[in-house]
Amino acid sequence: MWKECKSLQEELVKTRRELHQIPEFGFDLPKTQAYVIRILEELEIPYKCSSKDSGIIAEIKGEKPGKTVALRADMDALKIQEENDVDYKSIHDGFMHACGHDTHITMLLGAAKILNQHKEDLQGTVRLLFQTAEELAKGSQVMIEEGGMDNVDAVFGQHIGSIMNKDIPSGKVIIVPGCCMASYDRFSIKVNGHGCHGSTPEKGIDPVNIASHIVIALQEIIAREVSAVKPAVITIGMIHGGVAYNAIPSIVEIEGTIRALEEPVRQHLAKRIKEISEQTAKTFGGAAEVEIDWGAPPVTNDNEMVELATNAAKEVVGETNVVTEIPAPNMGGEDFAYYLQKAPGAFFFLSSSNPEKHTDIPHHNPHFNVDEDVLYKGSAMFVKIVEDYLK
Repeated sequence: MWKECKSLQEELVKTRRELHQIPEFGFDLPKTQAYVIRILEELEIPYKCSSKDSGIIAEIKGEKPGKTVALRADMDALKIQEENDVDYKSIHDGFMHACGHDTHITMLLGAAKILNQHKEDLQGTVRLLFQTAEELAKGSQVMIEEGGMDNVDAVFGQHIGSIMNKDIPSGKVIIVPGCCMASYDRFSIKVNGHGCHGSTPEKGIDPVNIASHIVIALQEIIAREVSAVKPAVITIGMIHGGVAYNAIPSIVEIEGTIRALEEPVRQHLAKRIKEISEQTAKTFGGAAEVEIDWGAPPVTNDNEMVELATNAAKEVVGETNVVTEIPAPNMGGEDFAYYLQKAPGAFFFLSSSNPEKHTDIPHHNPHFNVDEDVLYKGSAMFVKIVEDYLK
C-alpha cells in the first residue's frame, strides 16, 4: 500500500506549491481550511470542522473493526515576509510558510488518498487531524477539546526540514525514543518607571536601565541555578521602549522564550523570571508585571511506538537512511506534546536538507524552503505506520 505513494509525487508537489502561496497565521485559516476540505470532499472522506478555529477532523473507517490511530498535520504559517525567488511565492504579504507546515498538510492528504483507496483492507480507523496554531502552541489543545483525541489508541506526527541537523541529508528519517524536543513558553515583562527629560534622570525612574539589569540578571538563572547537565534556554527576543533619544520613557516591554527538557526545570525558570524581574525593578524604584504564556511541554515519544515507526521507516527509506540516535534533544518546541499526553505515539522528522537546492536554510527564515523530492516519503511513512499499527 505505502509504495503507491511514490506515484503521487507530482501531485504532491502541485498541492504543496498551491498551499505555499496562501499562508495564514494562528487559529483563523479560512483559505487553507477550504483547500483541505475540497480535497477531502473529492476523496469522499467524511470530516467535521472545529467550532472554535479552522481545524478539521476527518476519518477513514476500515471495513473491519479495530483500533483508532491518529495522524496529525499542522496548517498555520508565520508572520514573515518571504524572500524566495520562486513562482509559487506567498501571495499574502507579510506571511510565509517558513516552517514546512504546507508540506505537512500535503503529505497527510497524500497518505489519506492512498489509505482511503484501501479502506476495505484496514482493520480499524484512521483519524486525520488538520490543526491550527502550532506556532502559538495552542492549536493542539483546541483540537483535543473538539474531540480529536477521543478514543484514539495511538498518534503520530512528523516534521520536515533541517530542524534536527542541517547536515543530515535530505530523505533521511530521524526518530528517537524518549524526549526529542523541548518545552516552549513565552514570557512578557512590563517594566514600569516614571518618564522625564533625558537631561534630568534624577527626576524620574528609568525603565530602560531597569530592563537592562533584568535582561542580564535572567541569564544568571541558566548560568548559576540550572545544572549543566540539564539543557535549558532563556532567550530575550524583543525589547520595546522610548520614543525620543532625549526622553526617559515610563514603560519598557520585554518578551522572550524559555525552553527545557524536564518539567521541574521548566517550572523553575518561570518562577525565577517572575521573582528576579519584580525584585530587580523594585531595587531601582520601579515595578515589573510578569506574564508567563504557557506553551507546550516537552515532546516525549513512547518507546513502543518509536519502535513501530522506526521499523516502518526502514522499509520506506531504507535502514541506512534512518537515524535513531541524536546527541541531544532539539531545543525547539512542538505542541504535538499535548497529543502524546492523551495517547502513546511518536513524533519523527523527515530531512529535506540539500545544500545544492538551498534547502538547508534554518526554519523561520525568509529564505526557508524544502526539497520537494521527499514529499512522497512523508506520505509513505504515514501509510506504512498505519498498515503496521492496524494489522
